[in-house]
Amino acid sequence: MTAKIRLYVEHPLGAGQSVPLDRDQAHYLFGVMRQGVGAQISLFNGRDGEWLSEVTEAGKRGGSLVAIQQTRALQMPPDLWVLFAPLKKARTDFIVEKATEMGAARILPVQTDFTNADRIRQDRLQAHAVEAAEQCGGTYVPEVAPLQKLERLLSNWPDRRQLMFCDEAEAGNNRSLAGAGPGPWAILIGPEGGFSDAERARLAALPFSYTISLGPRILRADTAAVAALTVWQQVLGDWG
Repeated sequence: MTAKIRLYVEHPLGAGQSVPLDRDQAHYLFGVMRQGVGAQISLFNGRDGEWLSEVTEAGKRGGSLVAIQQTRALQMPPDLWVLFAPLKKARTDFIVEKATEMGAARILPVQTDFTNADRIRQDRLQAHAVEAAEQCGGTYVPEVAPLQKLERLLSNWPDRRQLMFCDEAEAGNNRSLAGAGPGPWAILIGPEGGFSDAERARLAALPFSYTISLGPRILRADTAAVAALTVWQQVLGDWG
């Protein structure tokens, strides 16, 4: 049995475990959703799966629940990173939400040569990832990493992780993931202004990089993120 309302908590979950609520969670459950003592809520923490829980205390500034039984085991996403250049606020939020829904394990904002934003609200983006996991039925919440320069990330790239480089300059060309193998992966989506010639040459020369096309039209960056995730999941992910 799964309750209609799902809530992410940081507290450990197990049979009989009491779970305290902070002020924001209490406001959401008791003020916005009009729940009270005895209501059943599904809780998850990204580690212990999903647990059917019951409200035992309900107040304006806090409350508590008790975990009754596990309804779903922890389901880890594929070992996939999503790298993207931050856009305007709503579009950045969209990418984080969709990356979470579509099975990213880690989300990494990067600064490229043509990135317009030089800072992000990491805490706000992490909260969007939590909300997306609550809505889509996920039991895992990807980390949203701090903003870092793309060049620095590539210089410290982990062994064995392959990179799907979505190059807008390849629009209309038949460049795909054909021949790519399993293992840890990352997807790179560029900024609104595209990649610089220097970045394009650097990425094309990397032994772990696969340059691909996302079709015959140049996509907006947030659309490209969804398209790229769909392509990767269909070929190498957990959709099969």
